[in-house]
Amino acid sequence: MNYTRIVSVTKELPPYYRNTEDIIPLVEYWLSGQEQRFTRKVVKIFEGAAVDKRFSIMPPEDVFQTTSFEDKNKIYSREAKRMGGNVLKKALGKSNWVASSIDYIITVSCTGIMIPSLDAYLINELGMRQDVVRLPVTEMGCAAGVSGLIYAHNFLKSNPGKRIALVSVESPTATFQLQDYSMANMVSAAIFGDGAACVLLSSEENAIGPKIIGEEMYHFHNATQMMGFDLTNHGLKMILDPAVPETIADHFAEIVHPFLEKYGSSIQKVDHLVFHPGGRKIVQTVEALFGALGKNIDDTREVLRLYGNMSSATVLYVLERFMDKKIPEGEQGLILSFGPGFSAQRVLIEW
Repeated sequence: MNYTRIVSVTKELPPYYRNTEDIIPLVEYWLSGQEQRFTRKVVKIFEGAAVDKRFSIMPPEDVFQTTSFEDKNKIYSREAKRMGGNVLKKALGKSNWVASSIDYIITVSCTGIMIPSLDAYLINELGMRQDVVRLPVTEMGCAAGVSGLIYAHNFLKSNPGKRIALVSVESPTATFQLQDYSMANMVSAAIFGDGAACVLLSSEENAIGPKIIGEEMYHFHNATQMMGFDLTNHGLKMILDPAVPETIADHFAEIVHPFLEKYGSSIQKVDHLVFHPGGRKIVQTVEALFGALGKNIDDTREVLRLYGNMSSATVLYVLERFMDKKIPEGEQGLILSFGPGFSAQRVLIEW
């Protein structure tokens, strides 16, 4: 039988980072013209975000400087090419693959604009084949890392003996809005960081790694307003409805149980939860829901603490932690993320 296997997961971090306590003075300087009560509230949001450190494609001081959307997008484009190239090269080396063996390249990003898309630059930089199939996945936000896995699986299950590189590069710091004092902007500034990841997948008979058993999307009707970006003269303005955790909780049973049942599994059979750390409240909500079923999302919480929410790349950082473990054959994992639409993306894997 033709299986899609996840061969490896690799991450790449940008050169700049700050611990949360070192970010607070920058936040206070930025908000120096606001009411002290408001500033204290925002500082508490940063301190209570459950993020100890965040990485960025530019010096953190520059994030809080007034620059145009054009300037920040140029930095995004430059760094997306650099990080995307680096993480793909590292992934190929890790799995002893050569760039010319890739049949399909998927790139994922929503935090900047590039035309041609990142995959075109990677094809040229790595000297990939001229007939490689390319698919840029954009405008799907935090869910898109799992979306990329779904698209990869749908290609590979119909094409035996093929290889895919899935590259996610995100820079939420390039979307930070200095003129926006809304709670959505404050919360996003407190939880987001930058990063890149690469997943190599294969439908070759001799491929080694957990196999994809099933995948499915779940779309919330009449919820397009809950999460996303507005394109303004200053760049991409965050939309983040505070009702997101509650909405996830209300639909949790519908999202998890019928999907697992469809593929002959159940939550009792799932040993590992690979969940996207959208933020402290979302993590707490999902942790309570899974905790009631005897499961934990410790790796999700740890990725949020170490890196923040890196949009589509974050769930792949969680997946990398499981790939690095010695997990017994036959154990199952559920990969789950949420994003604009509003939608959930699910993948069931088995070692």
